[in-house]
Amino acid sequence: MESVHERTILHVDQNAFFASVEQEANPELREKPIAVIGRGRTVVTTASYEARAFGVKTGMTTWEARRACPSIILVVGNNAAYTRISVQIKKIFLDYTPLVETFSIDEAFLDVTGSLRLFGSPERIAHLIKARIRHGFGLTCSIGIASNKLLAKLASEMQKPDGLTVIRPEETARVLETVPIEALCGIGRKTQRQLALLGIRTCGDLGRFPVEILRRRFGVIGERLVMMGQGRDDSPVVPDEEAEEVKSVGHSTTLDRDISGRHDILRYLLQLSEMVGRRARRYGVAGKTVHLTVRYADFTTFGRQQTLPLSTNDSREIYREAVRILDTLVLEQPVRLLGVRITNLCHQREQLPLFHHERCRMLATGAMDAVNDRYGDFSVTFGSLLDNEEKGSFVISPAWRPEGIRNVDVK
Repeated sequence: MESVHERTILHVDQNAFFASVEQEANPELREKPIAVIGRGRTVVTTASYEARAFGVKTGMTTWEARRACPSIILVVGNNAAYTRISVQIKKIFLDYTPLVETFSIDEAFLDVTGSLRLFGSPERIAHLIKARIRHGFGLTCSIGIASNKLLAKLASEMQKPDGLTVIRPEETARVLETVPIEALCGIGRKTQRQLALLGIRTCGDLGRFPVEILRRRFGVIGERLVMMGQGRDDSPVVPDEEAEEVKSVGHSTTLDRDISGRHDILRYLLQLSEMVGRRARRYGVAGKTVHLTVRYADFTTFGRQQTLPLSTNDSREIYREAVRILDTLVLEQPVRLLGVRITNLCHQREQLPLFHHERCRMLATGAMDAVNDRYGDFSVTFGSLLDNEEKGSFVISPAWRPEGIRNVDVK
């Protein structure tokens, strides 16, 4: 059996992906500082490297971005284009290995261990991938090569843009000695602060720290943290089609503008409930618990949930439960983001309900789904959504996948 230390992993990270796609599509934007924003929003989603040189960062308000870079050009994102190109780039990866794991819309892991006899060195595979992406889409990517996913992702961050970095097993300790712990994927700000209180600031510090102390502080994660500091990671590259079965179906959207009126909130909840219900029906699952997520204008985020007597994937039932949850809340600020999700999933075999009105509703829902499958989401929809010009999602989920239940259609 092959040892995990014999693996060769590539992590491919598209450079400033959204901004680069926009610059390639519009020659007038090339080599200029641009920031991609959501429709009607005031927050930067991605900045081009020309804008980053002025200090423009993801999450900045447009006011902050303009203050940092007065010449910045704001571009409304085209999510459909990003997802289409991401799917096409994945097809390139599959030409070199079937072991491709989509990490996000602009990142992927490739296990090329079994491909080396055919294509030669991992560096050659990386150069071939970079050349095909540049030739086919006019985009650059940074690629990290290492013996595991943790180190491959770290390597891809070391030379941007258009970089190629290799961390060889014998170099791991030397490379990690001075790397800040926050550079490792999986160590967030909260963990970073807790580790800093223990005097741990670099991966070298973390790898040498007594595991017993970290286990007392963090539980079973403590041992995992020490392994990360040593550059050890046994997790395999899991192809998207073999990914763990999803435990929820949900959708959220950052709104065009902060809203506080009940009518506006209900309209968005209905839209989100239909997106969740439709995706659940498409993949034959139903959920028993409905979750509502709310984010205020100041980014305060909270959620509530309610469990139903029976599982459902009916959009109207999901919506009614989301409204009941909403009615238990006292909204203290305008709302910036809304999300609806169902959990406690079960696979559901389709069968006709006992009562006539339920059968009629089920058949009507099926007819709506059939039309929307053929002509696009919301071609047929609820009457209360007809005055809503913006249909679909403005946000791509981090859990996005190019196929399957996590493949959320975006506009």
